[in-house]
Amino acid sequence: MLSIFDGLRDVTMASICLRMVLAVVCGGIIGLEREYKRRPAGFRTHILICLGAAMTTLTSQYLYLYMHYYTDMARLGAQVVAGIGFIGAGCIIFTRRRRVKGLTTAAGLWAAAVIGLCLGGGFFEGGIFATLLILAAEMFFSKLEYRVLDNAPEVNLYMEYTNKDCLENVLKLFRELNLKVLNMEITRSTETEKHNACALFTLQLNKKCGVERVLAGVHATQGVISVEEL
Repeated sequence: MLSIFDGLRDVTMASICLRMVLAVVCGGIIGLEREYKRRPAGFRTHILICLGAAMTTLTSQYLYLYMHYYTDMARLGAQVVAGIGFIGAGCIIFTRRRRVKGLTTAAGLWAAAVIGLCLGGGFFEGGIFATLLILAAEMFFSKLEYRVLDNAPEVNLYMEYTNKDCLENVLKLFRELNLKVLNMEITRSTETEKHNACALFTLQLNKKCGVERVLAGVHATQGVISVEEL
């Protein structure tokens, strides 16, 4: 533990102010990155969650140390860890194209709540270091994730097309590119008046054919309205 924080671990006015300010700063740092990427839970949401979690821990300490309510001090904090799932669930969206969005934001909200519990309990080192690691994961590790996805052996494609002949031409293209169709699902889209047919492919790629080449080939096929990677 860092000795610089030793005088602030007791519940004093200076300690309370520092813990609350750190909760606002750490939650705001995580929220800024989400706000920059235009995610549903951004700057203010992360601040409120982190600050609320810090106040929960401070309240538990106050009730135990000053009000002499001899109960489990971790009980309120445990409810924060469990209850934050309701807010996180509201950020997760399952689109009509069977794509899940918002998982990183939901995980960030949960982590911000835990950081708030750390700071509220006086564990300054853990809260600050965790904030830096979360920020690194969201800003820098994402580039590594994208690089791994670019070299992934499998890919999911969503395609909207007009007729059966178009689907047969796309399957013919997959055979010409030496791609293996691991799974294929065909549905109907109801969001347009023409009710275009939709297909979801799971393809096994090879070293000679990347995702961009497949997307370009499918998009160039006559009758294909749109195609994108999921």
